[in-house]
Amino acid sequence: MMEAGNSTMNDEKNAALITSGEQVTPRETHVTRPTWSGRIEFILATVGYAVGLGNVWRFPYLCYSSGGGAFLIPYLTMLFLCGIPLLLMEFAIGQFTHLGPVHALAKVCPLLKGVGLATVVISYVFCTYYNVLMSWALFYLVNSFGATPPWKTCNNSWNVFENCSSGFPGNTTHLQSASQQFFDHRLLKKTDGIEDAGGLQWELFGYLFLAWVIVYLCIFKGVKSTGKVWVKAAAQVFNSLGIAFGSMISMASYNKFNNNIVRDALIVSFTNSFTSILAGFVIFSAIGYMAHIHNLPMDKISTDGPGLVFVVYPEVLSTMPAFQLWAPLFFFMLLCLGLDSQFATVEVALTFIKDEFGPQVLRFLKREELLALIVCIVSFLLGLPHVTKGGIYVFQLMDHYTAVVSLMFLAFFEVIAVCWFFGVPRICCIIERMLGKSVNFYFRICWFLLCPLLVLCILVSSIIQYTPVQYGPYKYPLWAEWVGWGVSLVSLIWIPIGAIHEICNNKGSFLSRLTTAMTTTVELDNEDPLPEKQNVADPLVETSTV
Repeated sequence: MMEAGNSTMNDEKNAALITSGEQVTPRETHVTRPTWSGRIEFILATVGYAVGLGNVWRFPYLCYSSGGGAFLIPYLTMLFLCGIPLLLMEFAIGQFTHLGPVHALAKVCPLLKGVGLATVVISYVFCTYYNVLMSWALFYLVNSFGATPPWKTCNNSWNVFENCSSGFPGNTTHLQSASQQFFDHRLLKKTDGIEDAGGLQWELFGYLFLAWVIVYLCIFKGVKSTGKVWVKAAAQVFNSLGIAFGSMISMASYNKFNNNIVRDALIVSFTNSFTSILAGFVIFSAIGYMAHIHNLPMDKISTDGPGLVFVVYPEVLSTMPAFQLWAPLFFFMLLCLGLDSQFATVEVALTFIKDEFGPQVLRFLKREELLALIVCIVSFLLGLPHVTKGGIYVFQLMDHYTAVVSLMFLAFFEVIAVCWFFGVPRICCIIERMLGKSVNFYFRICWFLLCPLLVLCILVSSIIQYTPVQYGPYKYPLWAEWVGWGVSLVSLIWIPIGAIHEICNNKGSFLSRLTTAMTTTVELDNEDPLPEKQNVADPLVETSTV
C-alpha cells in the first residue's frame, strides 16, 4: 500500500541539503506523489519483480547451454561489477527525481532522453508476451488436480506412442519423455514452424484472458494496492534484476527521500541470485534423475526456452508422493512468481502515461481504473499471436529480440547517459544528499569505468558473435529474423529520435545545441566544488560511508 500525506510534504521541504554551498533540488514539487507506506513494502515489491519465472527457467537453461557450472563465473562477475552498481544507480535516479524513467532520464541527460521512453516500450513489449507464461501456469494448475498427472503416461490421445518414453529401459535415444509430449502436443499443439500459425488455441485464449483479469484486479488501484557465455551472463543479470526495463526506476520513484537504497539494492540482488542458483541446482538434479529413469541422454530431456520449467518440473512432481498436493502448490507458486514481475512491467507503462498525460487522460476517462483497464485490454490483444498453435515460435522470437538483443543496446545507452554524461560525482552527490553517507569507492569505480566498459564490450561481442534465433533444431526463416529486428527497433528507435528532437529544439550553432543537450537539468545550483570536496555536513545527518 502507498500513502500520500504529511510525510511526503515534509520530504519535499527537507529534501534539499546544503553541502559546500551547493544545493541539490531533488524533485519537482508541483504534484504530490504517493509513497510506499513502509520500507519493507518497497523491498518486497522489488524482490517480487526481480525473482520471477526467469529465475526458474532462463537461468538453469543458460547454465545448461553455456558450460554448466562454468557459467557461474561470468554470471557472478557481471552481478558484482554491473548488476549491483547499476541497480543502485537506478534506485538513486528514481528516488531522487521522484519521477518515472522517461522524465527522470530526460532530466539526467536531455540528449539521451529517448532512453527513458525506450525503457517504457521494451518493458511494455515484454509484458505482452510474458503473461503468456501465466496462461501456461494456469493450464498446468488446472490439469494438476486429477488422480493421475496427464503428463506421466503415454496412453493419451495427444501422445505419439511409438516416440514416447514412460521410463522403460533400452536404447531409447530417439524418444521423447511423456511430459515433453504433453507440453508440445497438449498445451501448445505445436505446428512445424512460425510459417504455420495453425489458428487460435481457444483453451489458452481463455487462460490468457484470465491471467490479464488477475493482473488488472491487482493493479487497477495503482501502486497503492567465453564470448557468448559472457553475453548470456550479462543478459541474464540485466533481465533478472530489471536493469534498463524502467521498472526499478518507477518503483524507486515512490520511495521516501531518505530511504536506504544501498541496503535495498544488496537485498534485492542477493535474493535474486540466490533464487536463480538454487533453481539451477534443483533443475539439474531433476534433469539427471529424468535421464536415468527414461534412459535418455541429457539433451533429450531438456527443452529450449520456458518449456524447461513446464517439462522437467512436472515430470519430477509426478513421481512424488501426494502428487495432488505438491503439483497444485508448485504451479500456484509459478503463478505468483510471474504475476509479481508482470505487475511491475505493466506499472511502467501506467506510470509513464500518468506522468506524461495524467490530467488530459483523467479529464477524458475520469478514473485511473479505466486507464489500467485499457492498457490490460490492449496488452491482451497483442498477446494473442502467442496462443496460436505456432505461438511458441512467436514467443521465442519476441523473447530473443527483446530480452537479449534490445536489452543490451538499451543498457549501454542508459549506462552512458547516467555514468558519463550525468557523471559519477553527481550520482554520488544525490546519494549523499538522500542518505547522508559518502559513497563507497567500489561503486564509484564501477560506475566510472567498469560498468561502461563491460557493457560496451558485451555489446560489441554480442554484435560480432550474433547468431539468428532458434527454437531447438528449428531455424527461423529470414523474414522472421527481420520481424525480430523490427521488434528490437520498436524500442531502440526512440533513442536517436529523442537525440535529434532535443538538438533541433535548442538554439545556436550545432556545437552549442549539442552542448546544451548534453547538460543535465537536474538542479545543481553550484557545479563546482563537487561532493568529493565536502566541507559542511548537514547537522541532522551523521556522515558515514556506504
